[in-house]
Amino acid sequence: MRTYGCQMNVHDSERLSGLLEDAGYARAAEDTTADIVVFNTCAVRENADNRLYGNLGHLRPVKDANPGMQIAVGGCLAQKDRGEIVRRAPWVDVVFGTHNIGSLPTLLERSRVQREAQVEIAESLEHFPSTLPSRRESAYAAWVSISVGCNNTCTFCIVPALRGKEKDRRPGDVLAEVRALVEEGVTEVTLLGQNVNAYGSEFGDRQAFSKLLRACGEIEGLERVRFTSPHPRDFTDDVIEAMAQTPNVMPQLHMPLQSGSSKVLRDMRRSYRQERFLGIVEKVRAAMPQAAITTDIIVGFPGETEEDFAETLHVVRESRFAMAFTFQYSKRPGTPAATMEEQVPPEVVKERYQRLVALQDQISWEENQKLVGREVELMVSEGEGKKDGEHRRLSGRAPDNRLVHFAVGDSGEPRPGDMVTVEVTYAAPHHLVADSGVRNLRRTRAGDAWDARQGRPVQVSKPDVLLGMPGVGVPEEQPAPAGGCCDA
Repeated sequence: MRTYGCQMNVHDSERLSGLLEDAGYARAAEDTTADIVVFNTCAVRENADNRLYGNLGHLRPVKDANPGMQIAVGGCLAQKDRGEIVRRAPWVDVVFGTHNIGSLPTLLERSRVQREAQVEIAESLEHFPSTLPSRRESAYAAWVSISVGCNNTCTFCIVPALRGKEKDRRPGDVLAEVRALVEEGVTEVTLLGQNVNAYGSEFGDRQAFSKLLRACGEIEGLERVRFTSPHPRDFTDDVIEAMAQTPNVMPQLHMPLQSGSSKVLRDMRRSYRQERFLGIVEKVRAAMPQAAITTDIIVGFPGETEEDFAETLHVVRESRFAMAFTFQYSKRPGTPAATMEEQVPPEVVKERYQRLVALQDQISWEENQKLVGREVELMVSEGEGKKDGEHRRLSGRAPDNRLVHFAVGDSGEPRPGDMVTVEVTYAAPHHLVADSGVRNLRRTRAGDAWDARQGRPVQVSKPDVLLGMPGVGVPEEQPAPAGGCCDA
């Protein structure tokens, strides 16, 4: 399974893996040739097409040498390109869209029997993804989809055309899934939606999202709740109050800005202006002074002038984002922005992009430096960073979602999902380091669930308090984590 794009695609891939395992398939070992390769694609960025067809080209000789291999392509790019994928890569066996991921096992079998490619693109949602079986990637943290689709009409975005109009799950179904996950050992959930805080619009409750956050706060055993991505237009005071008043809702907000220029926001058809965005930031900081705010920004949107770009820099300075996912504008066929006049020259876009990244890196570094000397509680994570053998470092996420690489010291090794308290000793723009040792280790049901997934004997243990030895010297610079996302 190869996944590109946003968290929604990651969650869809968990469903696709669950469907295949439910149909009798097993995940192929890393050093073997798989019988089935599935690409779950993204269409937001301009190079998405090149990336897919390049990977398909690399697989062709592998398939030629293994005639029984099947290749399937799904996701947003499949929804957009449809039969074009098979025309350009006739060795592909199955193409399916965003609305019919549940059809994958049937399409694979049909292609195998009929010995020809199967292309099936549904125009509307067949099953809400969360009704399908799932093979969760994490034992301790889970995505929970509360809505799919988007009712906005941003001129740069193709996702509404590929994901369809917003469809909301009933609150009882969402909460039932969260409770079931907690029973399995999950202690952190992230609520997902293309426009997550518009939740409830389909069934006419404008406060449905804040009510859902508060209801999550009443679920015993659920320690951390996050959500992504909200739209500033729908960010209401009741959501801020619910975040601040619900202890397990984390002090973290990812809210896409896209541009700081009200003129560019109007051209993007984003239904807020600079003042509205900064007003939300001010209210969030007043209610949760410790909150980390992150964002998405597009540089070089058609018609963006140097004055417009200066407005974006102004909002970045005022907002003091913990991190920003920055993108150089790229045309997406089928979007209004692709045919707009005044396309900004690539060299201008690149120069502005570099200035924005330099500014945001400086701010991120300054904000992270404020945490040096503070104790933070981390959820130990898996796959967030390469284990550092010299310092015996592992990685974890703070409540505000900052990435922290921490030295285990002599305290024993915590498991993914366990909670540790550490003191931050070093700050870089994209991560923190805690080389003072583990001050406190709290073994959790999530850690037990991770043990069980590894096939280890599970002994539910009482929380331990362990003292670590302080580290000496300045920690080495760690690489910044790769990543990025885009609201839709």
